[in-house]
Amino acid sequence: MPDMSLFSPLSHPALPLPNRIVMAPMTRCRTDQPGDVPNALMAEYYAQRASAGLIISEATQISRQGQGYSFTPGIYSQAQIDGWRGVTDAVHAAGGRIVLQLWHVGRMSHPVFHDGGLPVAPSALPPQAQVWVADANGQGQMLDCPTPRALDSGEIADIVADYRQAALNAMAAGFDGVEIHAGNGYLIDQFLRSTSNQRQDRYGGSRRSRLRFLLDVYHAVAGAIGAARTGVRLAPYITARGMACPDIIPTILEAAVQLDKLGVGYLHLSEADWDDAPQVDLLFRQALRQRFAGTLIVAGRYDAARAEAMLASKLADLVAFGRPFIANPDLPARLQHGWPLADFDPAALFGGQADGYTRYPPYTPPASQA
Repeated sequence: MPDMSLFSPLSHPALPLPNRIVMAPMTRCRTDQPGDVPNALMAEYYAQRASAGLIISEATQISRQGQGYSFTPGIYSQAQIDGWRGVTDAVHAAGGRIVLQLWHVGRMSHPVFHDGGLPVAPSALPPQAQVWVADANGQGQMLDCPTPRALDSGEIADIVADYRQAALNAMAAGFDGVEIHAGNGYLIDQFLRSTSNQRQDRYGGSRRSRLRFLLDVYHAVAGAIGAARTGVRLAPYITARGMACPDIIPTILEAAVQLDKLGVGYLHLSEADWDDAPQVDLLFRQALRQRFAGTLIVAGRYDAARAEAMLASKLADLVAFGRPFIANPDLPARLQHGWPLADFDPAALFGGQADGYTRYPPYTPPASQA
């Protein structure tokens, strides 16, 4: 492969990109209510960041059942499709490209989102986690997730169909593709791990069976909109939320083999990014690259130097940045010119209006640097 840098283009059959900087998916909880509808403020936010090679939208629930946090957007109603169309039109008008991240949270939820019923999961095992729930006045608090109920096989087929329809809805809303969220302790990840999946049917037990739900979802989505427009996000080193599975690394590597054979549009590796988090082992990166020849995105506390080193190693093709994009809508230009990065307001991450969202200005260099 030729030498790569953050600012070299990427050739891709469905998503040719002008640079290798990806805006990572970040939940911001600013939809219109009722109905979790994307709005003009969200369109402005994403359009401000359209200089990224690719934008991956915030996680978006495929159905009411898939929701686990207040004010997160959906892609299952006509109002939501229309709202997202405003976002994609704004991004495209600004010269950008954007894919929609498809999300079902599984057990990472609360009865308030299910008319008092329990969240669903592969098995009736609690995640030992909390989710953000807002009241009618928009004031949020963290609430414990209850023990979920286990899905029956018929319900699993229905959820696979929901993913397919959500992908079709995303294309109707003008997205350039979709990303199947299969990491970070949400529903597909729950099926992948023996710590959260203790089923005795064809969706649990062996590694092959635990992979079945992911592959069923992938086939449904790729069959509807095309493999080249279908990405998958995986998170092998995420251990929070009761997800520390002793077999997850071999499972992820086998998933990569299968998805490579199927021509997936890209794999997106979500790396643990908290303080004292486990480091991604070099041997794992090498093993993944040996098994997966397609487009590979990495995400997790990368700065410009680490990102360039990763690209130079040929162990990734694109690097996703999350938090730096919050207060730096012009992040690619700042990285390219070595301009300083602004800090975001942590109190304004979730919920609210324009403050802490669309009011972060681009950098204005001194006249001598302009």
